[in-house]
Amino acid sequence: MPARELQEQLNTLREQLEQNPPLNEDERKNLHDLMAQIEAEIKLESTTQDANLADGVNLAVERFEVDHPTIAATLRNIVQTLGNIGI
Repeated sequence: MPARELQEQLNTLREQLEQNPPLNEDERKNLHDLMAQIEAEIKLESTTQDANLADGVNLAVERFEVDHPTIAATLRNIVQTLGNIGI
């Protein structure tokens, strides 16, 4: 089930953030906000598309790709999973 896979990817991202990568306060807040939005989608188990959520995660990928490639890779997986479940 893609929702379970998405939750696992969120858990991976959460673990990466717990390792305290060198993120500024704004970057950290942005990631936490995205994670909260994704969690809300999982809870709703919505099949409607939310382009804003996917766009927000894509922007985060671009933002973190150079300085935090591991976080960016996890975010890319999240984007893929969101697409697979129609979000």
